[in-house]
Amino acid sequence: MNKSDLTAAIAANSGLSKIDAKKALDAFVKVVSYQLKRGEKISITGFGSFQTVQRKARTGVNPATQDKMEIAAKKSVKFKAGAELADKIQ
Repeated sequence: MNKSDLTAAIAANSGLSKIDAKKALDAFVKVVSYQLKRGEKISITGFGSFQTVQRKARTGVNPATQDKMEIAAKKSVKFKAGAELADKIQ
C-alpha cells in the first residue's frame, strides 16, 4: 500500500474527501516527524508508539565483498505496536 492507496482508504473509512484525507495524512506525518526530530515520544493508544533511538557506531561486513566496514552512529525511528494492534494482526 502506498500513500495514495492509504489516502483513498482513509477517505473511504472516514467519510472525508480524498483531498481532506490527504491533508490529514500529510499533517500527521509532519507532526510526527517534527516531534521525533525533537526527541519526543509519540504514543497512540490502541495503535502503538514511535520514538527515536541512538544507534551506536559498529563494524559491519559488506555481503558482496566480505570486507569489514565502519557503520557510523545515527538516530533511528523505532515503532512498537500496541496491544490492540498486535491482537488485530494475529
